[in-house]
Amino acid sequence: MKKIGFIDYFLDEWHAEKYPAWIDKASSGRMQVAYAYGKTNLDGKLSNAEWSQKKGIQLLDSIEEVVEQSDYLVVLSPDHPEYHEELARVALQSGKPTYIDKTFAPDRAAALRMFELAEKHRTPMYSTSALRFAAEYAGIEKQGIESIISLGPGMFANYAIHQVEPIVALMGTDVRRVMWVGTDKTPALLIGYGDGRQAVFHQYGWECPFSMALYYDGGQSKFLKIESDFFGAFIENLVGFFESGKPPVSHEETIAIATILEVGMKAARTPYQWLKLP
Repeated sequence: MKKIGFIDYFLDEWHAEKYPAWIDKASSGRMQVAYAYGKTNLDGKLSNAEWSQKKGIQLLDSIEEVVEQSDYLVVLSPDHPEYHEELARVALQSGKPTYIDKTFAPDRAAALRMFELAEKHRTPMYSTSALRFAAEYAGIEKQGIESIISLGPGMFANYAIHQVEPIVALMGTDVRRVMWVGTDKTPALLIGYGDGRQAVFHQYGWECPFSMALYYDGGQSKFLKIESDFFGAFIENLVGFFESGKPPVSHEETIAIATILEVGMKAARTPYQWLKLP
């Protein structure tokens, strides 16, 4: 049995709660989350020690111990990506397959530094939104997509990734500019490509389902409502990555996504004005 180590900002959060059982099931018991580290305890949450005791996962005192004792590594902190670079540093020097949860990085510079560190130490690494693996996106013809409108829940800081990731996966990385077209309560970002194609995503509150309309240059259109078990598909993909050591998402896409999110946050301060991407 291969052992997985969790590295987190704090452990009593939804991803750390759900992933262990899902990984065990998806791997048919070949992999188990055995070790964990949490940087801090938060008021109103189980302490890291309490969480570890409840889950039957050994809490270790340092990231170094988790990295040393694990075969594979998962850096969590899904709602605090500003800690990803710090939490991932030792793992990215280990040469062991490492997954970094969404949102990968708070800005383009941090994304580039993490990939450079992983490459230097030949550490297989990737990051993704689980939405990338929704069954509804599988088999979608990418050639000829002229425009996309995407809808989904949440707020920009921690949920925009779930719409930007599929857009980039379908339309590519040649994004040149973005424009904020939303409000404080309903964020929205227009994404402009170098050849004139565009996508826009809207966040309409927690009850809004993930959905997407696509328009092709030949005049055809397609509408998708995401209802599949995308988390299940993601976990199967994660298990496959650990076994193969081959990252399933290109670095170029992940860096492009980080850049769009960073410039998108800046665009919110100057609505209805194009901001160029570096």
